[in-house]
Amino acid sequence: MYREAIKVLDCTIRDGGLINDHYFEDSFVKAVYRAIAASGVDYMEIGYKASKELLAPTKFGKWKFCDENEIKKIIDGVENRPKLSVMCDIGRVEKSDIPPKKDSVIDMIRVATYVKEVDKAIDLVNDFVDKGYETTVNIMAVSKAQDNELDEALDQLERESRTGVVYIVDSFGYYYQEHITYLAAKFKKYLKTKELGIHMHNNQQLGFSNTIQGIIEGCNYLDATIYGIGRGAGNCPMELLIGFLKNPKFDIRPILEVISKEFLPLLKTMEWGYIIPYAITGMLNEHPRSAIAVRSTPDKDNYVKFLNSLSAVEVD
Repeated sequence: MYREAIKVLDCTIRDGGLINDHYFEDSFVKAVYRAIAASGVDYMEIGYKASKELLAPTKFGKWKFCDENEIKKIIDGVENRPKLSVMCDIGRVEKSDIPPKKDSVIDMIRVATYVKEVDKAIDLVNDFVDKGYETTVNIMAVSKAQDNELDEALDQLERESRTGVVYIVDSFGYYYQEHITYLAAKFKKYLKTKELGIHMHNNQQLGFSNTIQGIIEGCNYLDATIYGIGRGAGNCPMELLIGFLKNPKFDIRPILEVISKEFLPLLKTMEWGYIIPYAITGMLNEHPRSAIAVRSTPDKDNYVKFLNSLSAVEVD
C-alpha cells in the first residue's frame, strides 16, 4: 500500500467531461483543483488538448481544448500545486496545437491510442518529449485487441517511443483481477524501460479492486476520479484509492469535502456510476455507447430488453 514510486493522477475533469461535452463551470473546476492540491495528489488532468480546426469549438466546452489562459484562471492563487496533465486523442490534435513546455503551464501530455494506431501515437509522443513534457501512452480498448497485435505494439513502444509511462486501460470495464495480472506481466515483458500505469472503469464495480491489483503487479501510475465520476459507469474512485494508499502525503479530507459541496449536487443533474446497463456492456466487453443511449429513453430501466438487444444471435 505504500511505495514511494507511486504517483496518483486525478482525471475528474477530463473523464467527467465525457458526460457533458466538457461544459464544466470554472467554479467547479477550481473547486476540484483546490481539493486535489490540498489532498497531495500528484497530477490533475484538466481536460483534453484538441485542435479547433479538427473539432467544432461550438460543440464542446473549454475543457476539450484547454487553452493556456483558461487554465491559468483555474490555478492562479493555489498553493502546493499538483502537476497538470492533458490528454490528446489520435486524429484530434495537431503537433502545432502543443507549444513548447517553456511556454505552457501543462506538465504532462498523455496520448490515447488504439493498438492499430500505435505508429501515430509514437510520432506524437516523441514530439511532445522533444518539447519538454512528461508523457504517457494510454492503450485503449486492450480487451478488444488481438494478442499478437498487442505484443507487436508494446515491442514497438519500447523500441521507438521515448515516453516514460505506458498505461493499461480497461475502456469497457470488462476486466477482472486475473486479467490485470496477465496484462501487467505482458506489458513488463516488453516494456523494459517504461513505468506502467493503470486506468480502470467501474462497469462491474471492479475499478478500485483492479487498480489495487495493478499496484500489486507493479503499476506505479494510478488513475482515479473524485466520487468515481466519468462517462457511463465512471472510474476508480479517488477517495477509495487515497484511503487505501497509506502514504502520509495524501489527505482524504479535501476530497470528501468537495464531494459533499460539489459532487452530490452535480449528481442531481448528471448521471454516472454503477447502473445495470453499464454493467451489462462491461460483462459483454462492449463500448458503453449503447448503454448511454438507452439511458435517455423510456426503456432506460428495462434491463432484460437491453441485454437481449446486445446478446441476440441471428440464425439463418
